[in-house]
Amino acid sequence: MISSNLASSFAMENSKFFGIQKELELNEGYQKTYKKMNELLPTLPRSKGWWLDQLLQYQGFWLSNHGIRGSMLIDDHFNPRPTDIIVATSPKCGTTWLRALVFSIINRNSFDFNDHPLSKANPRDLVHFLEAHIRGDRSTVSIDGLLSPRLLSTHLPYSLFPKCMTDDASSACRFVYICRDPKDVLVSKWHFANKLRPKELPPLPLEEAFELFSNGVSHYGPFWDHVLGYWKASLEWPKKVLCLKYEDVKKEPSGCVRKVAEYLGVPFSPEEEKKGIMEEIVKLCSFESLSNQDVNKSDTRSRQNPMSNSEFFRKGEVGDWVNHLSPQMSEILDKITEQKFQGTGFSFH
Repeated sequence: MISSNLASSFAMENSKFFGIQKELELNEGYQKTYKKMNELLPTLPRSKGWWLDQLLQYQGFWLSNHGIRGSMLIDDHFNPRPTDIIVATSPKCGTTWLRALVFSIINRNSFDFNDHPLSKANPRDLVHFLEAHIRGDRSTVSIDGLLSPRLLSTHLPYSLFPKCMTDDASSACRFVYICRDPKDVLVSKWHFANKLRPKELPPLPLEEAFELFSNGVSHYGPFWDHVLGYWKASLEWPKKVLCLKYEDVKKEPSGCVRKVAEYLGVPFSPEEEKKGIMEEIVKLCSFESLSNQDVNKSDTRSRQNPMSNSEFFRKGEVGDWVNHLSPQMSEILDKITEQKFQGTGFSFH
């Protein structure tokens, strides 16, 4: 008879073996995806990027090769769970803010507001960026190892996700999306791009950034198509996709926090409302609070994080575009926005 200790040891070794075998199989699967990607990339239309990399047109959107790689790996290997919560944004639309808000709402009973993870870590360290995380270790082992509910974030357009995540109304994988006036997006993205451009390159002129953005050439753009993908999905499956506007969250933050909590199935109790928990979350996640945390003042870059924490904070204001864009630029962007959104029921006004 095998002793219980020996049996336990055998089971552990057996588990390790199958774990290693699974990782090897996944790595082989990754190799097939990488091979497919390497064959595809040379065939795609290209455009000048905003900082160093070129942008490639993939399934109607402009992505870096890293973005395409992440999208293909998700399509081939990501195993969604019914409890997954995905914070989705087009870049420079309030990604850091929404990550912080959703993290705080979901974990409000786990941490003290006076000693909160957001006072010690940037929101990107608390909400895993799906495209980067899935390609980070050349397998899904780490992402599969995250405890449920997994809180993830993405810049990918809705149409680039696998059908099992987007077209199945019964799957409870939920998206929380935020968008912003494209004029403010352009200005914020232009500032951000010039922070990231190598010192040997001249700054990107605003006029050039405007031309690229207006023609739809920006990371994960065209911007308007990105918004419409999530907006139309929210109309078809309102329990699956929630769309927020940056301007609305700035105007009524407590109301938006309540809306997100109800959508995620964790509404605030009367007792929580009486204690002012919503207001605590709004205060904790405000631009003033987050930008003044020591961890978010850091200018340190690394191979793992080529963007420093401080680079994710500039002004966090609505309407700063008036200080940068000419009346003609504003008029052109407004016309594009009106044309793109006509008949969709969506508006920034």
